[in-house]
Amino acid sequence: MLSSLGYAISRGFHEVLRPLELEPGEFALLRAVAASDGEAQHALAERLHISPSWMVAVVDELEKRGLLERRPHARDRRVRNLHLTAAGKKLLKQAERQAEQFDREVAEQLGEADRERLLDLLDRVAAGVELQPGAHAAMRERR
Repeated sequence: MLSSLGYAISRGFHEVLRPLELEPGEFALLRAVAASDGEAQHALAERLHISPSWMVAVVDELEKRGLLERRPHARDRRVRNLHLTAAGKKLLKQAERQAEQFDREVAEQLGEADRERLLDLLDRVAAGVELQPGAHAAMRERR
């Protein structure tokens, strides 16, 4: 059931982000950069368990689109810190609004208490498969 739901919701989320020309992985990366503006690219990749090659490819694409930028580290020229641009912040706000609406639609059959319980249970399942805590925190951020 989790696999089937995950597939259906993933497909729906792709559709939600399509008008913004954003992939779910790009959205997740923009959110992570916004949450820790100025973090080193390699450190963010490690923290999010993203392969370095995927990280470079996505950061290259987002940088090319003017949504984020790499800036040199103050003390280590080899390190690049990631920052959202004004355009990246604007697009992220739009994408977060779309994601929040999608979350409400997906959970519309549940009351608030059931929704919170589901999120708590999913957090426990995620911990069981060693997914980083807070991976689904977006559903709780704006109430």
